[in-house]
Amino acid sequence: MGKAIHDWDMIRENDRILVGLSGGLDSQALINRLYAFKKKAPVKYDLFPVHIDAGFDGSFSDALVAYVKSRYGSLHVEHTDYGQLAHSERNTENPCFLCSRLRRKKLFELAKENNCKKIALGHNKDDIIETLFINIFYAGKIGTMKPRQSFFKGALDIIRPLSYVDKNDISAFCRQFHLPEFKNTCPSAGRTKRKEIKEMLEAMYQHNKHIKGNVFRAMKNVVPDYLLDQP
Repeated sequence: MGKAIHDWDMIRENDRILVGLSGGLDSQALINRLYAFKKKAPVKYDLFPVHIDAGFDGSFSDALVAYVKSRYGSLHVEHTDYGQLAHSERNTENPCFLCSRLRRKKLFELAKENNCKKIALGHNKDDIIETLFINIFYAGKIGTMKPRQSFFKGALDIIRPLSYVDKNDISAFCRQFHLPEFKNTCPSAGRTKRKEIKEMLEAMYQHNKHIKGNVFRAMKNVVPDYLLDQP
């Protein structure tokens, strides 16, 4: 995580960073390490943890607020109906796509309202690889999430400090330090295209331990001369 922050110049002096906290293990590891890094980092920065409650039954937002308060400090919770809207008959799009877009928009708004120039999300190395294949298979394009991406002409950056970290290492870290996982209550959880891609890649990784690293390096080793040009 430290290497990714350094390589991509993610955190600078006096940054105020909105931390997206979903309740899953990735975001739990992210907020844990960001607060730990504050104690020894060569720069000073402030964290503003935020949870977007999508409005599903069985919300764990109160439990998450209590946990964050006991470990780190306050947590801002934004209660929405995004999940219900995404799964309603009014939505003709993929429910995950609409819900994600609405949550991302809300994070942008909250960052602006609270003077945060950066948003930290818990995406890891596996997420970045999976997004590459999702875009190839279902969007017909080659692209993925970057460890640091600028929006609105540089006014806001999304940073992903866990970009170099394997999902399995994050899970092991959370087990070792007893970080709780707040289960996703979305009715589409476990039935997404990302889940299908994840299972395909896991099967490939079992046959060759070098595949994951090779795919990750390939995204930094693009040879344009051997890609199709526009006719």
